[in-house]
Amino acid sequence: MKNIIHMVKLSVGTESVESLDAWQKTRAALHPKGLPFHVTRMWPKREEEILAGGSIYWVIKGSIQARQKILGFEERIGDDGIRRCAFVLDPELVRTAPALKRPFQGWRYLKPEDAPIDLAEGRENDDALPPELAGALADIGVL
Repeated sequence: MKNIIHMVKLSVGTESVESLDAWQKTRAALHPKGLPFHVTRMWPKREEEILAGGSIYWVIKGSIQARQKILGFEERIGDDGIRRCAFVLDPELVRTAPALKRPFQGWRYLKPEDAPIDLAEGRENDDALPPELAGALADIGVL
């Protein structure tokens, strides 16, 4: 059995899981297969472990709120001639239990045991605090 690793990434400028979904649907039209994708500068060194079943966990408004299975990686050369990596994603956004995450740049690896659980289908939250309130309480050390 192969080891699996996930990734975690800030969804900059996203207000909700719905706004991430809407944005991805507009970008998906740009992908030859109609799949959502995200372009980043760095190619993951642990590609094999990610493609063994890993997901990208999206941080929205200070907490992980959703994930998507990573289907593959594609090379993209920008207008500036620089090689980049496009993460090709499953179109399904799976909501997760909220997990606070401080800001960081780029993406990070996420061990499966550290990943938040998926919420039951149809649930938008797990009776958690609103992300803004949870983030403020974490900043002052209450959570």
